[in-house]
Amino acid sequence: MQTGTSPTARALRTLEILRTRPGTTAEQLAEKLGVTDRAARRYVAILREAGIPVDSVRGPHGGYQLRRGTRLPPVTFTQSEALGLVMAVLDGRPAATDPGDLVGSALGKVIHALPEGIGRQAAALRDHAAAAPDPSAAYADPAVTSALVDVIASRRRVVITYRSEAGNQWQEEVDPWAVVVRRARWYLLCHSHRADAVRTYRIDRVLAAEETAAGFRLPEDLDPVAVLEENLGTGWAYPTRVLFDAPVERVAPWARPSMGQLEPVGVTGERCVLVGSTRNPAMYAQEWLAAVPFAFHIEGGTELRDAVAALASRLGTAVSGLASGAGQG
Repeated sequence: MQTGTSPTARALRTLEILRTRPGTTAEQLAEKLGVTDRAARRYVAILREAGIPVDSVRGPHGGYQLRRGTRLPPVTFTQSEALGLVMAVLDGRPAATDPGDLVGSALGKVIHALPEGIGRQAAALRDHAAAAPDPSAAYADPAVTSALVDVIASRRRVVITYRSEAGNQWQEEVDPWAVVVRRARWYLLCHSHRADAVRTYRIDRVLAAEETAAGFRLPEDLDPVAVLEENLGTGWAYPTRVLFDAPVERVAPWARPSMGQLEPVGVTGERCVLVGSTRNPAMYAQEWLAAVPFAFHIEGGTELRDAVAALASRLGTAVSGLASGAGQG
């Protein structure tokens, strides 16, 4: 029997539904649980037998609800939810297998608070799952992240102290628009008053965030993820311009927003050009351009052209020996 459909799991799900949506009818409860109306009423009866007071309210606005003043545990998990939580934590932070880690300590407290059976399996998963460390991992400070989220919610400008990858440090006042998580990196998307432009800062490099008295207005219809992706493709040290022998609609699935802006070329649009910038031409050539299955030409960016030439030479060398020795026997 699947843990998500066991009687215990459904009873806990019933409790959660009634806690968050008082007045739920038997029909609504049955729909959410994926059972018949009769079965839904049986799960309500199970809760009552367990000493949880569930009242039935008659009338057009009636339904089941927990009796006023009922005290419940702050959170309940099904077995699937608990195991899924542990897996998600270990996937994002392998160090959480160590109880001495900040997140590992918090995860241990959550596991300890679970019912015995569910908690035992969750603890076994954490203790016996081997998580490979990420050598490039960089974790944002929870206190700094919380401070940034607070000023975003209150629409207040903030002065951040930032240290770049090169070790340069500065302060600047920004309008904090959003916190965006992208590929295990936490970013602050903001408007920089120093640069008078949109900027993206890695939160693990934000040393401090101090709220100011000045407010700001969030741009209308802001899509934080889309703006972040576009911003990551601009403003870097090395410009890029790549012409593809294919139309935009075919190249677009292979061109990440952080690679630059993709535009059609010519009246017919049979070709397109990708304009952007990068801080790492070698990575741009090896990991991004090499994966695009269309012919392309480097029209701009000396550094990118050199990186592509170096890649082509290395790959050519890798197969040249096989070609020269193919006829020898």
